[in-house]
Amino acid sequence: MGTQENLQTNKPKLSVGFFFLCLGILITLITSVTSFLNLVFETLNKRFPDVLNASYQYGYSTYEYEGIRTALATLIIFFPVFIVVSYFWKKYAKGIMGQIDEIIRKWVIYIVLFLSTIVIMVDLVTLIRYFISGEITTRFILKVMITLLVAILVGAYYIFLLREKKSLSKINLIFSGVGIILVVGAIVFSFMIMGSPAKQRQLRLDERRIGDLQNVQYQIINYWQQKEKLPEKLSDLSNPMSGYSLPVDPEFEKGNTYEYFVKDKLKFELCATFALPIPQGWVEYSGGGGIMPMMDYYGRKDMVVSTRPYPYGGINESWDHEAGRTCFERTIDKDMYPPYPKPL
Repeated sequence: MGTQENLQTNKPKLSVGFFFLCLGILITLITSVTSFLNLVFETLNKRFPDVLNASYQYGYSTYEYEGIRTALATLIIFFPVFIVVSYFWKKYAKGIMGQIDEIIRKWVIYIVLFLSTIVIMVDLVTLIRYFISGEITTRFILKVMITLLVAILVGAYYIFLLREKKSLSKINLIFSGVGIILVVGAIVFSFMIMGSPAKQRQLRLDERRIGDLQNVQYQIINYWQQKEKLPEKLSDLSNPMSGYSLPVDPEFEKGNTYEYFVKDKLKFELCATFALPIPQGWVEYSGGGGIMPMMDYYGRKDMVVSTRPYPYGGINESWDHEAGRTCFERTIDKDMYPPYPKPL
């Protein structure tokens, strides 16, 4: 007994290593929980789109998955780090600690419990608010349930840590197992909704092709407005004076090219070869997180003609396509695109 008291007396009252472990616990825990919830929320937004927060348009922009990608990457890195830091933090706490170390340990636990309580309260307030407004949807109920589950799990675990420092091996195993199952489940679910990295690359290549065709289409219309005739071939659009050069298919090394055909005095056709069909479905405002509707120039709601994934809209702006070679026929409207005045 005397030896133990001497060890405790000789032990530093403040361990720098334990202080940074506590700091690491807070940072990695908060980041892991936040990224987990963001990942689940963004994935549910794609799986269960809300008609009150969207308009039906052809095609999701692949960059609408950016929220899922960011949350997924953050969770994959920070959650394992949290597990490792927690292991060393609990291992240190099982030994003889100085007074300041013990105070810091309790502060960390109380901060986590405080944040968990705040999350639960906000979650319940949000549930009641949306219930009153009649916006109870499948994805909203799932979000509330998952948020409550995470807050309760985190709070319950640190309550156990606050009461007992020793003999927590079974509790640690149970909570760690549940946490890993939730994280792995969220990651798998997000890949099921978003698709594999290979599919994401194909979608981004197709998006690049549409962007290039839009660019070429604008140049063709501009050419007609200046000369009142369509270019005979795409190379006529190249202009060293303005610095414009024709875009090429991102997979030109495989023989893919952009094609252009004149159909009539005001009609032309642009063609490209796509890797995948354009995804179709509900496209939500503010990435699914907001409730602000789009407006036209007169301030009227839901009047904007938008052709996602390319948000500017207008006449002849349908870019719906299947996999393989697809052509888009365009007819220039003289009223919308009148010729430029001739210089005096």
